[in-house]
Amino acid sequence: MTAPHAASTRIKTLAARSLSSLRDALTNRSHSRDFAYARGDYLRNRVMVVCALFLALLPFWSVIDWFMLAPQSLTYTLPGRAVMLLVLILVFVLARYSRFRPHLARLAAGLLLSAPAAFYALVLATLPEQQQSLVGYSFIPYMLVTMLAIFPFTLFESSVLGAALIALQLYALYVTGDLMTASGLQEIWLLAALLSITLTANYFQLGLLLQLYREATHDPLTGLLNRGALIRTANQAMLRQPVPRMALIMMDLDHFKRINDTYGHAFGDDVLRNFARILQQTLGPGDIASRYGGEEFVAILIDADRATAMEVAERIREQTEAAALTSHEGESVRHTVSIGVAAIKPGESFREAALRADHRLYEAKRISRNRVVGVDTASAD
Repeated sequence: MTAPHAASTRIKTLAARSLSSLRDALTNRSHSRDFAYARGDYLRNRVMVVCALFLALLPFWSVIDWFMLAPQSLTYTLPGRAVMLLVLILVFVLARYSRFRPHLARLAAGLLLSAPAAFYALVLATLPEQQQSLVGYSFIPYMLVTMLAIFPFTLFESSVLGAALIALQLYALYVTGDLMTASGLQEIWLLAALLSITLTANYFQLGLLLQLYREATHDPLTGLLNRGALIRTANQAMLRQPVPRMALIMMDLDHFKRINDTYGHAFGDDVLRNFARILQQTLGPGDIASRYGGEEFVAILIDADRATAMEVAERIREQTEAAALTSHEGESVRHTVSIGVAAIKPGESFREAALRADHRLYEAKRISRNRVVGVDTASAD
């Protein structure tokens, strides 16, 4: 490969990675189900900590209300504090029980930020004309915009929340008569600048979280999930209601040690990567593929029964048998795979289904290799 061509390839690779990173940070549409759970759990823990802090500070804020607000405003703000207390308790409970429910974690985070914002809007709405000072409260929009950086929000989520807070600050400036003044424009500029910094922090935080997640859950050679991530993802899928039909395919490359001994471990890595590509091309978008260990792979098919899994397994076997790789010495090399299939029964654990599939895999290897077995000799799924 020439130097200009190599440089062009590196530039294209970096550009593709940058676009992928931006897409991952922009919205959660391209996030895997397992990462959505991981992000939800990360968000959940931070919501609980910040919510506990707000609950601890709420009595002190009530004292500030008593000294800073006119009696006319207190008629509304004291009940408002009581409602805020109930909302914060609800947020804590939602976050506490949002494990494996990322949508509840996002809802809890939204309510956590909305409660102080709503109270600030209540103060603005009840502020008497003779009292236009917001001393003790004007920091709230700035605090909330800065708080967005604490959470692993996507850029879209932070932008929507930030725009709402800027709109709230515009209303505050209108109430105090500072909207079209130099100081008012400066406040909006400062809030927009803080939002820009927050979005940058969100981008890097989410990117780092994705990187750490991938390093912890994916096999570096094939890019498939590792064993621990597969089991966790399977258990998460089993918690869904209603529980989907699922089938498990366990695969083992035939005579892989012989391939390593004959052609070298570097070529053996090529074989593993090629088989991973076959899995990714054959499985559906909602299915899960994993390198289970060594030359052993596992796939979980979602919304599939044993018959469907047998068809998919047979396609994997045929494509593997048909694939020919060229060794480093220029020799064309073919390899095969043995497969065991089991349907995951209602109420059954991943381990139980994996044991059945593993038994059938070794039955396939015992019979002839390069074979799919989906039924025990004594019984079927």
